[in-house]
Amino acid sequence: MDLAELTKLYDFKGRAAVVTGGTGVLCRALVEALAGCGAGVAVLARDRERAASIFAQTRGPGRVVSFACDVTKRDEIERAAEAVVAEFGRADCLVNGAGGNDPRATTREDRAFFDLPEDALRAVFDLNLLGTVFASQVFGRLMAGRGEGVILNVSSMSALRPLTRVAAYSAAKAGVNSFTQWLAVHLATEYGPRIRVNAVAPGFFLTEQNRFLLTDERTGELTARGQSIIGHTPMRRFGEPSDLLGAALWLLSPASAFVTGVVVPVDGGFSAFGGV
Repeated sequence: MDLAELTKLYDFKGRAAVVTGGTGVLCRALVEALAGCGAGVAVLARDRERAASIFAQTRGPGRVVSFACDVTKRDEIERAAEAVVAEFGRADCLVNGAGGNDPRATTREDRAFFDLPEDALRAVFDLNLLGTVFASQVFGRLMAGRGEGVILNVSSMSALRPLTRVAAYSAAKAGVNSFTQWLAVHLATEYGPRIRVNAVAPGFFLTEQNRFLLTDERTGELTARGQSIIGHTPMRRFGEPSDLLGAALWLLSPASAFVTGVVVPVDGGFSAFGGV
């Protein structure tokens, strides 16, 4: 394979990618990278106007269009899918990036595990797991009809090595890992081997959700939790959004044509380190 052929593997011109959770720190970088590689990108977000504002200045041969959608509601995903097809004519890739934790589903000194409220637990599972399942059903059907497509789920290091306090989030993301493998087998064997499903499991990146759990808002110094994470990360730093792009673009591109059903850690070595 010569350099031109290798470069072409990462040329997304003429392809349409759907990204849920595209306004988050990590998926925002992926949206911009996909557009930069020539893809038409449909961002599904609860707040369409905010999404449109974020990506108004995105540069690249591709373009970004935002659609209103709550991934916990399948009917909204179906309406969004119709709009995506009307706009781009197809959906080649789906990135299930919508996710997050509910602070009320997190244990702390004044909130025992036994007292975590039911609605908070359901909200975490609905967003992280069912949101991934519903979007995969709707856009996976389109891929099944064409016999090709790529689904990329966003898991978490907490799925591989459950973290203290975030019981619901860890369990929901572990469900995403299992679902990734199940769906990879199901779609390849039932609808065609050119439909692939994989996941990335980010390690510790500073995001809007966790910044002030890991760093002190006043001083900028690491909190005790932040220090513990860095101490267990061999590369001794938090990830940058750009660190996720190589693995994600590889899994979305034909460069990984024989890869399906895997969860790729992007974690600076956290999952490999035994602490000794």
